[in-house]
Amino acid sequence: MGANENFAKLPHIGESYRRREDYRFLTGSGQYTDDINLPNQRYAVFVRSPHAHATIRSIDTSRAASMPGVARVFTGADMAGKVNGLPCGWLITSTDGQPMKEPPHPVLAQGKVRYVGDHVAMVVADTVAQARDAAEAVVVDYDVLPAVVDVRDAARATALHDAAPDNRCYKWAIGDKAQVDAVFAKAAHVTKLDLTNNRLIPNAIEPRSAIGAYNRATDDYTLYVANQNPHVERLLMTAFVLGLPEHKVRVIAPDVGGGFGSKIFLYAEDVALTWAAKQLNCAVKWTADRSEAFLSDAHGRDHVTHAEMAMDSQGKFLALRVHTDANLGAYLSTFATAVPTILYATLLAGQYTTPQIYVEVDAWFTNTAPVDAYRGAGRPEATYMLERLVTRCAWDMNLPQDEIRERNMITAFPYQTPVALQYDVGDYVGALHKANALADVKGFEQRRKASEAKGLRRGLGYSSYIEACGIAPSNIAGALGARAGLFECGEVRVHPTGSVTVFTGSHSHGQGHETTFAQVVAARLGIPVENVDVVHGDTGRVPFGMGTYGSRSISVGGAAIMKALDKIETKAKKIAAHLMETGEGDIEFANGEFVVKGTDKKVTFGQVALTAYVPHNYPLDKLEPGLNETAFYDPTNFTFPAGTYVCEVEVDPQTGTVKIDRFTAVDDFGTIINPMIVEGQVHGGLVQGIGQALMENCVYDKESGQLLTGSFMDYALPRADDMPSFKLDTVCTPCTHNPLGTKGCGEAGAIGSPPAVINAVLDALRPLGVKDLDMPASPARVWEAIQAAKP
Repeated sequence: MGANENFAKLPHIGESYRRREDYRFLTGSGQYTDDINLPNQRYAVFVRSPHAHATIRSIDTSRAASMPGVARVFTGADMAGKVNGLPCGWLITSTDGQPMKEPPHPVLAQGKVRYVGDHVAMVVADTVAQARDAAEAVVVDYDVLPAVVDVRDAARATALHDAAPDNRCYKWAIGDKAQVDAVFAKAAHVTKLDLTNNRLIPNAIEPRSAIGAYNRATDDYTLYVANQNPHVERLLMTAFVLGLPEHKVRVIAPDVGGGFGSKIFLYAEDVALTWAAKQLNCAVKWTADRSEAFLSDAHGRDHVTHAEMAMDSQGKFLALRVHTDANLGAYLSTFATAVPTILYATLLAGQYTTPQIYVEVDAWFTNTAPVDAYRGAGRPEATYMLERLVTRCAWDMNLPQDEIRERNMITAFPYQTPVALQYDVGDYVGALHKANALADVKGFEQRRKASEAKGLRRGLGYSSYIEACGIAPSNIAGALGARAGLFECGEVRVHPTGSVTVFTGSHSHGQGHETTFAQVVAARLGIPVENVDVVHGDTGRVPFGMGTYGSRSISVGGAAIMKALDKIETKAKKIAAHLMETGEGDIEFANGEFVVKGTDKKVTFGQVALTAYVPHNYPLDKLEPGLNETAFYDPTNFTFPAGTYVCEVEVDPQTGTVKIDRFTAVDDFGTIINPMIVEGQVHGGLVQGIGQALMENCVYDKESGQLLTGSFMDYALPRADDMPSFKLDTVCTPCTHNPLGTKGCGEAGAIGSPPAVINAVLDALRPLGVKDLDMPASPARVWEAIQAAKP
């Protein structure tokens, strides 16, 4: 039995402990960045471009600078030559061997603005109201240029950057094009599909917020920021932008009210506030309002794709050929370039044994907000494309949706895909069968007839997804263009009384780390969960860490903690052996006790901890006092959560209204630490994915480049009454290469649900002649599709 299988049998593992952090959140006792106020604090407001593309002729700050309470108005000219531009964290090499085009990304615009919301100036004043009044008094003379917002028009548009005259950032590909083309030439059938993965705006409950502070006495900086990875924020800001020694900058990310990827990145505001704090010798605070967040937060998705599947006469997949145009927005955000390449194309094998795959990606600059990772980051785009295509293949071959999936599913592991990844383990057919049973697919036809009797159309949609989590290992990621390591750090500090403090480089912004990590430590050491404290989000307290994204926290962060616990056990056994006057090899540790094999002699973990700090009877010739260990964990592979989702909808053809009547999700997350937390994560992901499928859509005006969906009046987020009661279940194949057997669960719902929903809607509308429909399937769009299909 593997170590990860043993771990799953320990006390506390698989138990639904209530989240210990919820009490402070529900009672208003949390501490978010905007709750923090520092001595000698002023407030910043950013002047943002009202134009999508324009040359800046001049900026007149004289009136604003003289207004009451204004300390300073900063522009790009103040930073030129002193502050570098924002870096991109992933280098992609084009098919011609040339590096991607990487134009400068100034913190405050220099000479040109490239999207509505671009940073033009920063006003700092004694109050927010004074800063806002002064910001309105800044006069900017713009020479407006033509704008492009649709990725399909980018190649023919006015260049945004001198470094990319055709607006292309890179052309990238994976797979053997000649072999794939040869398979297509002989295939019995080819199914083709064109689709768009709509742009999304993250909209976490807590808007972005930051406070930059400077201590003249010590020459130290502190940045409080709503961020998912404070160490990465510090590294990028110090090493690449401000040129400061890391030990002089402390980044603190306190409670964070949701991120979904949008708070991973180094944003211009964070740098500007930190830099300005020294210029003014005061703390400088900024909190985005919701309208500002719509404009300035990194957006998600925005792919346009053409895909083709070659099959034999029995519906077996032979080859897949894909071309995607990816919209990167006006500038390269921190991880933007990896999303449509490494995190997208490498997942296009899905759960299927397709022997040959060729994927080509063109990435473009447009006059829109930068696009970067958003819950799922490339995997939702891959799953949506593939599962829409697989359903179209089923219809073309006159096969049931579940049958064509099962016919092509991988059943032998490990499995090497044709797009670089090797899956270690899975049970895709088992998840499909369980989903069918839980969704009562056998009763669907009866329910369809009942809907038709009411004048409604009922449809059934499938999605069998796979995702790659815990981006790893560092050497492979580096070879693929990553400019940082992708390990994690954990420190375990045992106190004299046997209680424990854990310092983790992961960061919690709603996932329940303070509970789940405590369960892991308590299970490993055989102590009560309440005796474990978890610390995160502070570069001044945590040794190092890469933060939380890509569903990596438990599989990478938790594994680092487990490695530190292994070191704790090794040292503790030496102490226990000394106390019981026996050899170290005779000691067994389980359930919080050190036992001499074959005897009833034992000491508790608490006794050993006290001995480590009160070393009166201690092997001082062999061991240092204390019981504190740190470990770094660099995974040897991704983890691969997978599952099958089944969605059932009713569509009113008179109004185009779509109602989700049933939604079933069966996932394989490997070992599950806290089922209640996992269920909550799946629920949240499902709602976000269904939101994309039915409601959410970021739209820019094609002529002016203005954001048309700049508030909740125009951008629809799902509410509780839009959702059905979800049916959830799991299968379990523990990950083979981490000590916990975990795989990650935070993004699965958002990855698997969009194609299930759209496939169900199209299944309902097929009898009406509707063959295709892009997200979101809003009532107006559905109604228009029905009308267009009428003879």
